[in-house]
Amino acid sequence: MAFDSTLVLGVDLDAVCADYEGAFRTSVVRQMGLDPERLLPQTRWDAYSEWGLTFEQFEEAHRRAVLEDRMFRHMDPLPGVSEALWRLSDEGVWIRIITHRLIFNGAHEVSAADTAWWLDHHRIPYRDLCFIGDKPHVGADVYIDDSPTNIASLRATGRTVLVFDQSYNRDIAGPRVSAWSEITAYVLGLLEGRRRQLPLPLEQPGGEFEGRPEDLS
Repeated sequence: MAFDSTLVLGVDLDAVCADYEGAFRTSVVRQMGLDPERLLPQTRWDAYSEWGLTFEQFEEAHRRAVLEDRMFRHMDPLPGVSEALWRLSDEGVWIRIITHRLIFNGAHEVSAADTAWWLDHHRIPYRDLCFIGDKPHVGADVYIDDSPTNIASLRATGRTVLVFDQSYNRDIAGPRVSAWSEITAYVLGLLEGRRRQLPLPLEQPGGEFEGRPEDLS
């Protein structure tokens, strides 16, 4: 039986590593001339109806935010994300960024390029960068996500998911984390558990044997 201590961590970007809502709010204010005080924090997972947007208006506002305001380049990182992921990477965790950002035709180049630039600019370590909506098909040992839809689909296929706490996912069962320091502690605990399963090296009784295997017969 083969043992492997490598742990693959699947990391979502928006609202987990980066402040999507803050960047989108800034763009919507510019596009529509709305009072930013009216755009309250999102409490429902329904494409910002609380801001008075229809789904079609949300899609168009999102497209313009990506192309005109380069939202994926200018998002603020969430506190502690770079330090936490470097700590995990230094411990041997394989970091796989998994995000669903290639939504609109004609915006793929900007979306992908700005995502890669943002990751480098904010010193986010990663081994793989996956642009995909169907996250269960991207192999990882544990995922971090905020989307109720993604969490449900991952758990339906038996995946382990940490719920990154947001007001719109409070009805979802844990494990739940609200800061990157909590993610670090959880993942390091999983990693230590894997390492304990590794077989210990065999020791030869009476000292080390330096001959050939056939000399033992």
